[in-house]
Amino acid sequence: MNRSGTFVNNLSGDAAYQSFKPNPLPPSDGLMLSDRLVKLVAEANAGLSALQTAGNLIPNTDLFVSMYVRKEALISSQIEGTQCTLDDILDPYNDVNANLDVSDVIHYVNAVSYALDRLSDLPLCLRLLKETHAVLMHNVRGEEKNPGEFRRSQNWIGASGCAIKDARYIPPNVEDMNEALSQLEKYINESESYDVLIRTALIHYQFETIHPFLDGNGRIGRLLILLYLVEQKKLDKPILYVSYFLKKNQLEYYDRISEVRRTGDYEQWIIFFLEAVKAACEDSLQTIRELSALHEANLRIIPHSARSTDTSSALFAYIEQHPIIDIGKTAKALDLSYNTVSALVSKYEKLGILQKTTNKARNKVYEYKAYLDILRKDT
Repeated sequence: MNRSGTFVNNLSGDAAYQSFKPNPLPPSDGLMLSDRLVKLVAEANAGLSALQTAGNLIPNTDLFVSMYVRKEALISSQIEGTQCTLDDILDPYNDVNANLDVSDVIHYVNAVSYALDRLSDLPLCLRLLKETHAVLMHNVRGEEKNPGEFRRSQNWIGASGCAIKDARYIPPNVEDMNEALSQLEKYINESESYDVLIRTALIHYQFETIHPFLDGNGRIGRLLILLYLVEQKKLDKPILYVSYFLKKNQLEYYDRISEVRRTGDYEQWIIFFLEAVKAACEDSLQTIRELSALHEANLRIIPHSARSTDTSSALFAYIEQHPIIDIGKTAKALDLSYNTVSALVSKYEKLGILQKTTNKARNKVYEYKAYLDILRKDT
């Protein structure tokens, strides 16, 4: 036993195993706030404040948010082994031929949107997490794993197909899980101890340790970071994606969470998490600057050639939301004729805004390459 929890004996004989029962948050003996940790709290909070300000100043905020949500969904899913790219998610044909990996990410995008909308009606509670999980797992791999319900059996983490005796980690048994979830919900909604970012780090660790679903825990746990920061008014919009840092440092991410369970050292995990938030803020700010500069640069080009009509303005807005387009689908979405859109796309191609792709022999598909190049970073 250490300050983070204790191992509990389950069953007997050859079937015996030990599950981990986490202690409630925060640690009963308090946290050791080293100079380094305090400095990182200040820096990460400054980054969030700068990001919040930038998010309120950028043009087409909703467009930017929709693209960022898709990027966060993709990277968070890649951490879990999903094999697809940003181009796969933005493919105009993914509504008819999406593979299972693409479907996983699209459902995660839907889950993010659902959860953020639901926060206007519900506090950040177990009910909201279960509803969000149901959206995440709807009609995809894992559909058989109780979407929207906490597990009613023991789960474990290890190599694919491994037996419980070979598991790297065994979360709390069902009785201890339910107790830990109730304590976590109380902490999320009642605690004001420590800085919001420290609390966020503790909440993410605790959720991952409880592992209350049969599948999708990692994605819901990372979404919980965003939801808590939004509910605590640290962010107005989902323009922070911590998953890129966690993916880049994936082994360390898992090791540091494991270290809390092994030794009770919460502080080393909190430091790592604060570094992730700080790096994510810097990356988000840079992306905002680059996308805003690109937007303004292309607005300056368009008036001299194609932007004299409302249809051209509509197309420009459309490609910022759908940077890979098919002429026929675009015409239908904008309620314009195929020939009108085709002519506009040709003008945009001459301006260097759109570029024909080479991997779609059957249809004319174009991409907003400069826009995609910015978003593809880290994916």
